[in-house]
Amino acid sequence: MITVSIIIPTYNRAGQIGRAVSSVLEQSFKDFELIIVDDGSTDNTSDLLKNNRSSIVYIRHHRNLGVSAARNTGILCARGDLIAFLDSDDYWLKDKLSNQVEFFARNPQALICQTQEYWHRNGKRVNPQKKHLKPSGLIFEQSLKICLVSPSAVMMRRCLFDEVGLFDEKLPVCEDYDLWVRISCKHPIYLIDRYLLVRQGGNPDQLSSSTPGMDRYRIWSLLKLIKDNSLKPAQSSAVLKQLVEKCSIYGQGCIKRGKLKEGRFFISLPDRVVDGKDTAAISSLQKEMAATWL
Repeated sequence: MITVSIIIPTYNRAGQIGRAVSSVLEQSFKDFELIIVDDGSTDNTSDLLKNNRSSIVYIRHHRNLGVSAARNTGILCARGDLIAFLDSDDYWLKDKLSNQVEFFARNPQALICQTQEYWHRNGKRVNPQKKHLKPSGLIFEQSLKICLVSPSAVMMRRCLFDEVGLFDEKLPVCEDYDLWVRISCKHPIYLIDRYLLVRQGGNPDQLSSSTPGMDRYRIWSLLKLIKDNSLKPAQSSAVLKQLVEKCSIYGQGCIKRGKLKEGRFFISLPDRVVDGKDTAAISSLQKEMAATWL
């Protein structure tokens, strides 16, 4: 039985994926499988990985389906009890896996953890803002405003996906935010306070920098949480408060850019949610969003 399945989704990153793969193969912990899901790359990613085919499981999508679909493909093929993700433009320090596997051995009740990370932007080390500092434990309400979990930093028990589901393939971005809030409303997300990952920023192909209006996708995730109707009262209040804030900011931004219909839709959206118990109203809102803006 393999202990850890590592999933690297990639799309047209031939110039970067080699470093990510090497950082996995050079880990001090060796009981893993490395699954690379090529999401329909049109560059020479496949040729580049040929030398590593004996050390990896290589899966190729025939067309570009998005990072959520690529990660989900990897999850469904994984054989390990623990799942770790690595974005193809990031890389790990050599003891990343060993630290997380040891954490789970010491904490059998834990379902998910992440590590600290160095941030590099355009080749230079940068410090995260205070709002990006990672908390540990019950982080749900803190996570509603901004994503506080990094896919490349995470390791989680496979069984967690059976409870909360996979990545939402409707979302072109914020798919990680969506998964983390679904998890953190039910379980603690622990932090190993060691810097074991290097995250690369500033690349023009990064979805977070090339997709406008990201808050609309977070709003979609908040609607899903409300519709699920399994939140505790304090959690529901926090979600509704964040929904009002995000809809107001995003809607006003749309109006300033001349997108009047879209802006009015989002500004009025919280009032149409009622108290969160009218799931039919929420379903109707989701259909409107999916048809027009997702």
